[in-house]
Amino acid sequence: MTEDNNKLLAEVNGKKIYTSDVYQLMNSIEDRERFNSEEGIKILADEMINQEILLKDAYDEGLDQDEEFVKELDLVKTNMLKNYAMHKIFEEVNINDDEIKKYYEENKETINPPILYEASHILVKDLETAEKVRGEIEKGLSFEDAAKKYSIDPSKENGGSLGKFPKGVMVKEFQEGLDAIEVGEISAPVKSQFGYHLIKLTNKENVETPKFEEIKSQVGQRLIMAKRQEAYLEKLGKIKKDVEVKKYY
Repeated sequence: MTEDNNKLLAEVNGKKIYTSDVYQLMNSIEDRERFNSEEGIKILADEMINQEILLKDAYDEGLDQDEEFVKELDLVKTNMLKNYAMHKIFEEVNINDDEIKKYYEENKETINPPILYEASHILVKDLETAEKVRGEIEKGLSFEDAAKKYSIDPSKENGGSLGKFPKGVMVKEFQEGLDAIEVGEISAPVKSQFGYHLIKLTNKENVETPKFEEIKSQVGQRLIMAKRQEAYLEKLGKIKKDVEVKKYY
């Protein structure tokens, strides 16, 4: 919209309402298209006038001083200030093409995992149970039935199946256990933060990964997010020493 087309539509006690104000209101409405006409503009302008009248009355009635309103306003202000403080940290973060390329080379396997696994697992609380379950499987109990009987992971309902997943998405210990076996094999008990896993590798295939230029934008997004997180933590490291924090969890 040009400045010439930004017409003054109304005034309420000196408060000017322009065409641009009406279009701004229109853009916030889900079914905005039904107001995109001369008649629709008038309807929205009338509503903006009504809102200004209501606002004047609210001030006249002292609603801006109501305890409930003041608390709500303070909460909104606090949340906006948190977001603005975060924005100020993030706006200092910039990246260039060389950084994107370097980040890609250093993180190639996690950005474009070259291997796709298909596996199942049984998760139990302790090593003794894990060894007992593995013994039962060796004696003929199917892995799927053992998962349904003993696993404490939700995947038990599917016989322990985790479906297909790329390299790097599982916790480090699970990934190492996965890489220690061949297709068709079942791992020795693998300890992780969740308990003890028995892992069955069903399939493993190499995946053709896209070239850098094809995913440069995606890599850039990932790098900027990583750098923002780094800047955020760096800022916290500088300022938290001056704040008393007590944790009860």
